[in-house]
Amino acid sequence: MPGDFKEKVSELLVKYSNGLWASALPKAFEDTYKVKFPEDALKNLALLSDVCTIDYISGNRKKAILYAKLPLPANKTLMDAGHAHGDYAFRSMIEEEYMQIEENAVESADTILENVTVPPLVIPTEASPSVLVVELSNTNEVVIRYVGKDYSAAQELMEDEMKDFYSRTPRITPVQTVHVGQLLAVHAEEDAWLRAQITSTEGNRIKVCYVDYGFSENVEKSKAYKLNPRFCSLSFQATKCKLAGLEALSDDPGLVKVVESLTCGKIFAVEILEKADIPLVILYDTSGEDDININATCLKAICDKSLEAHLQVDAMYTNVRVTNICSDGTLYCQVPCKGLNKLNDLLHKIEDYFHCKHMTSEYFVSLPFCGKICLFHCKGKWLRVEIMNVHSSRTLDVQFLDSGTVTSVKVSELREIPSRFLREMVSIPSQAIRCCLADVPQSVGMWTPDAVLWLRDSVLNCSDCSIKVTKVDETRGVNHVYLFTPKNFPDPHRSINRQITNADLWKHQKDVFLSALASDAGSPNSRGGHTIAASSSGENIRKSLVEVSKKPVVDHISAFSTEQLPPPVHLAKPGEHMDVYVPVACHPGYFVIQRWQEIHKLEVLMEEMILYYSVSEERRVAVEKDQVYAAKVENKWHRVLLKGILTNGLVSVYELDYGKHELVNIRKVQPLVDMFRKLPFQAVTAQLAGVKCNQWSEEASMVFRNHVEKKPLVALVQTVIESANPWDQKVVVYLVDTSLPDTDIWIHDYMSEYLVELSKIN
Repeated sequence: MPGDFKEKVSELLVKYSNGLWASALPKAFEDTYKVKFPEDALKNLALLSDVCTIDYISGNRKKAILYAKLPLPANKTLMDAGHAHGDYAFRSMIEEEYMQIEENAVESADTILENVTVPPLVIPTEASPSVLVVELSNTNEVVIRYVGKDYSAAQELMEDEMKDFYSRTPRITPVQTVHVGQLLAVHAEEDAWLRAQITSTEGNRIKVCYVDYGFSENVEKSKAYKLNPRFCSLSFQATKCKLAGLEALSDDPGLVKVVESLTCGKIFAVEILEKADIPLVILYDTSGEDDININATCLKAICDKSLEAHLQVDAMYTNVRVTNICSDGTLYCQVPCKGLNKLNDLLHKIEDYFHCKHMTSEYFVSLPFCGKICLFHCKGKWLRVEIMNVHSSRTLDVQFLDSGTVTSVKVSELREIPSRFLREMVSIPSQAIRCCLADVPQSVGMWTPDAVLWLRDSVLNCSDCSIKVTKVDETRGVNHVYLFTPKNFPDPHRSINRQITNADLWKHQKDVFLSALASDAGSPNSRGGHTIAASSSGENIRKSLVEVSKKPVVDHISAFSTEQLPPPVHLAKPGEHMDVYVPVACHPGYFVIQRWQEIHKLEVLMEEMILYYSVSEERRVAVEKDQVYAAKVENKWHRVLLKGILTNGLVSVYELDYGKHELVNIRKVQPLVDMFRKLPFQAVTAQLAGVKCNQWSEEASMVFRNHVEKKPLVALVQTVIESANPWDQKVVVYLVDTSLPDTDIWIHDYMSEYLVELSKIN
């Protein structure tokens, strides 16, 4: 703290022989010296102790009186006793007056409390706020508290102030008359003071609901005090939410018990699907490596265990149907059992119900979300699917619960499960049993495309296979089996396990991988094994893709001529304006723009690519540098330029529509088919006009990014630099932020001013 500041404080306090309240010091200081009082000076009064005496009132470090330190007289020792007594009497008088002021405030507050309105709780604006689950009686009314600075932290601060206020004003007495709905301050256990509302009364006991915690308790009236209005400015922190996907089963005792055991007293990230008085939400446990959808987990937990197909070691099973085979050799099977029979009967009933009732719009899925169970019509019958990933309002990924297959579909192709069948439908566990081939020699190494395709050609969708179980790995959720086709059962030497060890199937080709397959099928939520799920709609994309190709298809892509590439994106001429969006900004010398009016077309193309490549035939691609492909980046398919091939199975690509550089697994690269070569590549490299700098610092680059990245702006074109390749086209532009109502911000002016200020500092 500056020495001249302390000197001024010392001089000022001399004028106040009876002391000065600390809270009044800033105004007195500014009025006297006409300079700004340091903002943090009152946060630690002890720093002023060398120039003044600090008297804390009732030990409250936020309320104090400051006294000037006067020069000590020569006969200080003789005067100590008298001064000590006088100082004590003076402090006692001040404290008594202060307490009286507080009590008068309490008395006046009692008369106006009934008219005080507590502000409603505002749902956090952040994408995934944290909540503490308190309690629930059903899943449509789960009591939660938001965790964060303006919520739980503000509540803790308020409760500290309540404790301080009520503990040091002993003349405040418990309430004498009470009524239902009255707000109170309750002296609870562990010397805590909590806000509460009366829900019922009986003699000297009242039942209160703690409005910041959501639970109720019977307390003695002697522990209840009138709530001072100062503690009514914070919203009641306890609120309710509804768990998405569990609405129809909200009062099911088994479900409520499961939800209670998994959630109460724990903090979760929450995805808010619908903002309402009781918002619709999904809870996520983010404490582990993978985020766990609690809603979906609870729904699976109440499945009827008697309908599961429990495989036994050394047991033989016939009439087994192989429904899906993943790129790592993992396969999914259906085994005849009680659950499978019940599922088929129920799906037939739903088919008849839809046929008789003439399906109406009420069965269309209006709010898709991860973990939702619904129906999908495939190959003439309805099947159960779970939504795994929502790409947009029109496109999403689903997993077929009873085959293990994952594919991308349009939202319009999904249907709600009719309410009369819902409870029974969700009680049937998944009928897809995860297996792997037992005793396949380790020497074969990683599964090759030839081995995977041979296995699919041999057994996929064959309904009369047989298996013998050799091991059940409950930890990984996989069964080790010997697999037989009908003509080879039960000779172990002629099993699929033995046949697939043929050496020719395990020869790897350099830089050639089976794509359109996930790289990992090792978890229950694996995206492995995309196969075909042809539906009655979307025929413009998938009409020729009804079955998986039975033979390997190798595309040795040759260099495409420029005639096979889309034309360059149309840009405004020099001197003209155009609306743009900036998806990537490195610094003013390099950023990427997109034409605003073309973004909708790009979104449609991206959705169509997701649908197409999720069901397209599998191809082994011999990739080449500087060629255009489709690549899967973070669950979406992008048009990319291949920039380099790494030795670890990764390739470097440039997203031609978004301007980002990414590393992806070579297995996720596919040929870019003609239908996706019509729309011009949308990413245009740009440079900011009107400002010059040889090298932009990281700080300046960050300032620029914060002002333009991921924002719609207006661009005034200065220069267009054409090129033979559309991705090499460049433009020099002025950028204008027109989002403010009264003024336009020219980014080059802002950056120029920033550079000037930066040069002054340096």
